[in-house]
Amino acid sequence: MSKIVCVLYDDPVDGYPTSYIRDSIPRLERYPDGQTMPSPGAIDFKPGQLLGSVSGELGLRKFLVGQGHKFVVTSDKDGPASIFERELIDADVVISQPFWPAYLTKERIAKAKNLKLAITAGIGSDHVDLQAAMDKGITVAEVTYCNSISVSEHIVMMILALVRNYIPSYQWVVKGGWNIADCVARSYDLEGMQVGTVGAGRIGLAALKRLKAFDVKLHYTERHRLSREIEKDLGLTYHDSVESMLRICDVVTINTPLHPETEHLFNEAMIAKMKRGAYLINTARGKICDENAVARSLRSGHLAGYAGDVWFPQPPDKDHPWRSMPNHGMTPHISGTSLSAQARYAAGVREILECWFAKKPIRSEYLIVENGNLAGTGAHSYSAGNVTSGSEKVARYKKAAGA
Repeated sequence: MSKIVCVLYDDPVDGYPTSYIRDSIPRLERYPDGQTMPSPGAIDFKPGQLLGSVSGELGLRKFLVGQGHKFVVTSDKDGPASIFERELIDADVVISQPFWPAYLTKERIAKAKNLKLAITAGIGSDHVDLQAAMDKGITVAEVTYCNSISVSEHIVMMILALVRNYIPSYQWVVKGGWNIADCVARSYDLEGMQVGTVGAGRIGLAALKRLKAFDVKLHYTERHRLSREIEKDLGLTYHDSVESMLRICDVVTINTPLHPETEHLFNEAMIAKMKRGAYLINTARGKICDENAVARSLRSGHLAGYAGDVWFPQPPDKDHPWRSMPNHGMTPHISGTSLSAQARYAAGVREILECWFAKKPIRSEYLIVENGNLAGTGAHSYSAGNVTSGSEKVARYKKAAGA
């Protein structure tokens, strides 16, 4: 039997829900490109429940304990005295989410002598040192596509929130005001703007499809160029470099995976190439942007706004510059963990575990690392290396919170 350690975010401050505002969520059969939804043998939860927090347990306890496995669930993930670090020592499987990542650094992997499988409940496995996983023969898998549409919706929401100056306008209402001039002094129409995405995979392409309805001019840069048919249908302009696209775009959304080639891609020099008054959206990974360069560009007015839900490390320091910089629309990392998305990634994690325990192949689209190499989606989207360095800083958040 195996020991599975699962790291999830904390329950709501008022306690785990006993009821929900909706009775059900829509049932989807396939993803937009035809890929089938997760297909485990069974599930032990009702879709629409809160599964991503500690008490939700991804709906896995009955399944795992029923098969005789040891199942440890915790939110305490950071620092050498954390429950995660203690339980990792003899764990066979680790499950983590991008929203509350348990950073599997080279040092932690070296301590985990039994570790054979690391599962991301969601998309994006950069919180795992992929190079160390390859060196140690650890399989890394994620539930590809499970929350891509969720994130693309979040992108459109954030673009509109920045361009239309929604958040400050809402705050005037909360403060009891009716300050129309203050609200509209930074408000524009999205219509007619030049909008581009860095990365046009599942999330980036879904965002482009949704943005087309706003009658904007669409641009993209991507190492795997889209088909001419898609370009024609969406009216896309392809750019062979990030720099060439940035020079003409009023809005830029980042939708590329984090790996050594994209780490700190948006630094001082890159942001300087953007148009004055442009908006930058980042729901990919916080480390793709230099945090201080972003803050400085907002304070100088070079960027009109920055919004996203990804930080590095996660959770960020209480004094992280993105919390206090002007004209931002930051949220905790929530774009891909709506209740709808949770149903899909919980089912996908169970499917991966069922395959693993039955010694059956894991879907190629779920694989990131296998047999010492990048595999499946990993071979298409990532490059070898490590981007977990600096993640130890997250322990400062834990200390500041008094945990």
